[in-house]
Amino acid sequence: MIPIPEVPRRLKGILSLDDFEEAARRHLPRPLFAYLSGGVEDNASREDNRAVFREWNFVPRVLAGVSGRSQKTTLLGTPYAHPFGIAPIGIAALYAYRGDLALANAAREANIPMAMSGSSLIRLEEVAKAAPDAWFQAYLPGDEKVIGELLARVAAAGFRTLVLTVDVPTAGNRENNVRAGFSTPLRPTPRLAWDGITHPRWLFGTFLATIARHGMPHFENNFATRGAPILSPDVLRDFSDRGNLDWGHFDLIRRQWKGAMVVKGILDARDARQAIERGADAIVVSNHGGRQLDGAIAPLRVLAEVVDACGAVPVLFDSGVRRGTDVLKALALGAKFVLLGRSFGYAAAVGGEAGVRHAVRILAAEIDRDMAMLGIRNPAELRPSHLRRIAP
Repeated sequence: MIPIPEVPRRLKGILSLDDFEEAARRHLPRPLFAYLSGGVEDNASREDNRAVFREWNFVPRVLAGVSGRSQKTTLLGTPYAHPFGIAPIGIAALYAYRGDLALANAAREANIPMAMSGSSLIRLEEVAKAAPDAWFQAYLPGDEKVIGELLARVAAAGFRTLVLTVDVPTAGNRENNVRAGFSTPLRPTPRLAWDGITHPRWLFGTFLATIARHGMPHFENNFATRGAPILSPDVLRDFSDRGNLDWGHFDLIRRQWKGAMVVKGILDARDARQAIERGADAIVVSNHGGRQLDGAIAPLRVLAEVVDACGAVPVLFDSGVRRGTDVLKALALGAKFVLLGRSFGYAAAVGGEAGVRHAVRILAAEIDRDMAMLGIRNPAELRPSHLRRIAP
C-alpha cells in the first residue's frame, strides 16, 4: 500500500477529489468557482464526460500476485511515478495564492508532469525556474510573428515540452461565467466586492496577499509581452484571432519548436493522424473539459479509435476524470497517460501546494488499490479485455 503521510488539519476531511470541489465551492467567490467548475451553454459535454465512465465496468482477475505492483510510467522518454499529471489550468493564481507555482512544486515533488497554462498570471520564467520539467501550454494565434516571439521566449525559459492546444478557434459560450459575474479582466462592481468580502479567507489569503507582495496580476504568458491586468474597469484582454490558425501554422510551429510537441484538443482520428504525420510527439484526446463546444463528444467515446490511428505515438487523455477507476478505464482503452485539470485546481484553491499534494496522494492511493483489485501489477498490463461496455 502507498503510505498516506500526515496532512494539514484543514484537509483531513478531504477523502476524494469530489470533496475538494465542494470545499472549493465554499472557499471561492462565486465568479471564480463558476469559471473553474463550469462548461458552456447547457453543460451537455461536461456532464457526458462524467457519465460515459459509468458505461464501462471492470472484469477483474484474481490470484494474480499483485503485492509488487507499481504505477511507474514513462512518457516522452521521462519516467514518472504515476500515470497521471496536471492539465493546464487557466488563471490559477487568482483562485490559489501563487497557484501555478503551487501546482508546479507539488508536481515536481510527486514526480508527475504539470502543464502550465498560457492563460496564467505568473511569468512562465518563474515556473520554469521552480520546476524545470514542467510543460508549457500555448494558445497561439495565426500570426507568424507572434508565434515566433512566444516560442522563442518559452524555449529561452528552459521549457522542453510544448502543449499546443488546438480546440479554441474562438472563445466558448460560457453563459455560466456571465451569470456569475466572471469576466477577463474582472470588472470592479459592488457585486464583485461583496463576493470577495463574504469569502474572507480567499480575499486575504489569496487576492490581497498577491496584491501586497507581487502587485496586480496580469496575463503574463499569452504572448511574448505582458497582457491585460486581471482586474480593470476598462482594459480589454487581447483575444487575438485564432480562427485562422491552420495546418500551415502547425508546420511552422513544428519547425521552430525543437523540443517535444504535444497536441491537445483532438477528438477525430483523422486529425490525430495528420498531427502525427506533421511531427506531433503525443496527442491529447480532450474536449477541453466541456468548456468549448457544447455537444462535443466525450473523449472516452472516441479514445480507442484515436489510439488505433496513432500507432506507436503516445495518446494522453483528459476530461471528466475524478477517480482512480477513471484513470484505469482510460488506460485500458489505450491511453498512455491521463491529465486532470479541475480537481487539481480545486485542491490548490482549498489548500495551496499542500492541497495539491494531498490530491495526488488520494488519486495515487485509489489507483494502487484498484490495480490490486483488478489483478494487475503495473498500468502497462491493462487491456480492453479488463472492461465490458454496458448499456448507458
